Amino acid sequence: MEETPEVFTDLVESWSLVPENWRVVSVVFLLVLATALVAFVVSRVILALERRFQKTDNIWDDVFLHALRKPAVVFVWLQGVYWAAEIAYRYSEAEIFSFNDKLLELGFIWLIVWTILGAIRHAEKVLISPDKVKKPVDYTTLTAIGKLLRAVVVITAVLTAMQSLGYSISGVLAFGGVGGIAVGFAARDLLANFFGGFIVYMDKPFKVGDWVRSPDRNIEGTVEEIGWRITTIRTFDQRPLYVPNAVFSTVAVENPSRMRNRRISETIGVRYGDVHAVREIVNEIRSMLEGHEEIDTERTLIVNFLAFNDSSLDIMVYTFTKTTQWVKFHAVKEDVLLKISDIIESHGAEVAFPSRTLYVPDAVRVAAERAQSSSEHDDSDQAASDVPIKQPTGPGQTTRQGDAPGED
Repeated sequence: MEETPEVFTDLVESWSLVPENWRVVSVVFLLVLATALVAFVVSRVILALERRFQKTDNIWDDVFLHALRKPAVVFVWLQGVYWAAEIAYRYSEAEIFSFNDKLLELGFIWLIVWTILGAIRHAEKVLISPDKVKKPVDYTTLTAIGKLLRAVVVITAVLTAMQSLGYSISGVLAFGGVGGIAVGFAARDLLANFFGGFIVYMDKPFKVGDWVRSPDRNIEGTVEEIGWRITTIRTFDQRPLYVPNAVFSTVAVENPSRMRNRRISETIGVRYGDVHAVREIVNEIRSMLEGHEEIDTERTLIVNFLAFNDSSLDIMVYTFTKTTQWVKFHAVKEDVLLKISDIIESHGAEVAFPSRTLYVPDAVRVAAERAQSSSEHDDSDQAASDVPIKQPTGPGQTTRQGDAPGED
């Protein structure tokens, strides 16, 4: 390919009847036009192959062709423009064309990186799609591997580009080894978050889409993204919460999304006056739970008379539902509690509420009744003395309330 510009040089030399500048411009124009045509053909060919290979069971040919199509077109343009620049440089010797070789090398490195990163991105989409593979890969694990591969590709490309520009890689690595110590002390929090994210990827205490919460911190919500520095959690009031990854290495994290059942744990009290029906109530509640279609009878199921409480006879109800969905769980719990209420009512009993009964000895009760009756008798006498006295009056005389008879 390095000899190809000689062909165009001979073409320029053979057109002796045309001025040299016009010959160079014409050859450059034809070369760019040919490059555009070849790029168009390459694009159509790869696109046709991509559509054809989509019908096969092999997924990796689709990944490779999808990642290769655009870089291949750009490669044709890069090579064609390089040849055109080489021809222009031979006849003009402008300084701007002196960087053709370096630009070609850097462009070629960039195309390789572009192709590999495109293949990684498309492979991620394929491996998590249930339509493409029988067993989709875990999204969190695949994201971690993809980020690691991207980092390796980019670092390798940067070192290669520096080497092509004339820099010594050994010197860069030596500088990185000495400067890494200083950077480590200055960015220890950043490194802590980085390794915290790495631990999350390795241990997998949660993944994207899980509901997590921490009893040690005010953290609860749905995981949206696990980055190298922070993890994004969407709280239940729809606010984004950004948690540094280093936090997860020092706090306890619960993952309710992975629980197998939800628990119903209630203490129900009946009145002391219904003690004769407690045994039947307990047995009937237990039978109801054992026959309930939403209760997991393979888990612990406890219905027992628990204790003599201050104002109630307590019955413990402890069981697990089959569902783990939050909304459906509350519907099942409501149904269970209402059925327990119906059972208690069917036995003529009632659910107890906090109350107190005061027992008074008989002697105190009699003395209180006598004192009350005496007080009522005194009140009646006082009321009678307050009634106004009315007597007949003679002509022209009136009697007013509070006036003595015979007074005007």
